[in-house]
Amino acid sequence: MKILLTDEQTGKLERYRDGILKINRSLNLTRVSDPGEFWDKHVLDSLACAEIPEYKEAGRILDLGTGAGFPGVPLAVLSPEKKFVLVDSVGKKLRAVETEAEKIGLANVSFIHGRAEDLSRDPCLRETFDLCVSRAVANLPVLLEYCLPFIRTGGSLLSYKGPGYKEEIDAASNALKLLGGRVADVIEAGLEDRDMDHYIVVIRKTAPTPEKYPRKAGTPAKDPL
Repeated sequence: MKILLTDEQTGKLERYRDGILKINRSLNLTRVSDPGEFWDKHVLDSLACAEIPEYKEAGRILDLGTGAGFPGVPLAVLSPEKKFVLVDSVGKKLRAVETEAEKIGLANVSFIHGRAEDLSRDPCLRETFDLCVSRAVANLPVLLEYCLPFIRTGGSLLSYKGPGYKEEIDAASNALKLLGGRVADVIEAGLEDRDMDHYIVVIRKTAPTPEKYPRKAGTPAKDPL
């Protein structure tokens, strides 16, 4: 992957992994319970975007639907010069992630609990991010309505997808037109020796998102654009 981690960074990620797996015994944060599988499927997969130009150029990054802290926490460990905001609608999960992030000394991350449809109405958040990263949150037509309102014009969304990304892109053509985005690239990001067939769809924000989007909470998922 051409990514160099220092011993300190590797140690932080290992401690974070161990903390999340311990919490996972009582709080369902992830279906992965094996430490080695956790490293591959969560940590390495999260870092797959690190060499993409849109990531390298971004200073303020949103991780929407962070779940157990992915991809935001590994990226924040890798890139201490960048500022990250991790958002999730499940308060218990987000508090657990915040606790473990504090334990490993992450100073470049903040956490916000809430739904994307509501938070993107906040003028302190709307169209203020250089980049949004999102992993395993929703199909692309829905994800675009969640994410694009947060991104400034000229910024990008990096959406982690599986082999069905082409069908999702086709289904998202109307959403892209309405929300002010276009597909700029698709990066193959899988780890062949670990049987991980993943892709990162790069969406460029080409115009401001109309004020009527996103629609009220729950509508994007029920009635995709």
